[in-house]
Amino acid sequence: MVTRIVCAQTAPVVGDLAGNRARSAAAVRDAAALGAHVIVLPEPVTSGYVFASAAEAASVAVTPADPVFAAWAGAAGGAVVVGGFCERGADGRLYNSAAVVDRGEVVAVYRKTHLWDTEKDVFTPGGRRAPVVATTAGPIGVLICYDLEFPEMTRALALAGARLVAAPVNWPLVDRPAGERPPEAVIAMAAARVNRMFVACCDRTGDERGVRWTGGTTIVGADGWPLAEAGASGFAVAGVDLADAADKTASPRNDLLRDRRPDLYRGSGTSRNAMNAGNVVRDA
Repeated sequence: MVTRIVCAQTAPVVGDLAGNRARSAAAVRDAAALGAHVIVLPEPVTSGYVFASAAEAASVAVTPADPVFAAWAGAAGGAVVVGGFCERGADGRLYNSAAVVDRGEVVAVYRKTHLWDTEKDVFTPGGRRAPVVATTAGPIGVLICYDLEFPEMTRALALAGARLVAAPVNWPLVDRPAGERPPEAVIAMAAARVNRMFVACCDRTGDERGVRWTGGTTIVGADGWPLAEAGASGFAVAGVDLADAADKTASPRNDLLRDRRPDLYRGSGTSRNAMNAGNVVRDA
């Protein structure tokens, strides 16, 4: 069975709630017209990202009951939508979150666990594991941007049965050698390959208050090779068989999950000084 994944790379405007609602819903509608079963939008696409203060972020924070998600559902044509938003929690705190919209409603919300740079001045880190959501398109794991840089996150999703990881992202443009992919895309490729699962990263475009974005939207196959990138159209489109991600075979005698040795990993990496704790084997 072919599942059509569409990442809709857009340019939200910081602080423009009404405009961002219309732009994101239009992007969902256009993605649905491409035959999408799963649509991924950027990191907080409802609000923009480079906030001048926590107070400014609070002024554009929304709850999962906000009409923007009903607008996505109405535009999706039955597709699953995963998109980022600035969330106002019931506890009054702000979270960098992603909503999963399926069957006409928000079925899951994930709060970003690992906050990047000035996000720490605005958001509270999420305190729950990243979810694997049983959607109409199949089991989808959700991460947000910097979360991808922690292998524990993608491995945990693979162990929990995710066949696709949908990741709303905002990748600031960084220097890289000519001809090389964005480093974040390389990380996504590695995560896909070592876990044999699909990864869809939806980036944003444009400049925002002096930050230039990469526009590096990438859909990665379960073998770790890119299947699609956003071109001039702003859409990355790939048809995949998510069942391929159920097979973790790396060779006739190797399975990427069954070959794990958690008895040796447990307790490792708990400190940056772990290598100085007497665990280093030195040559005689």
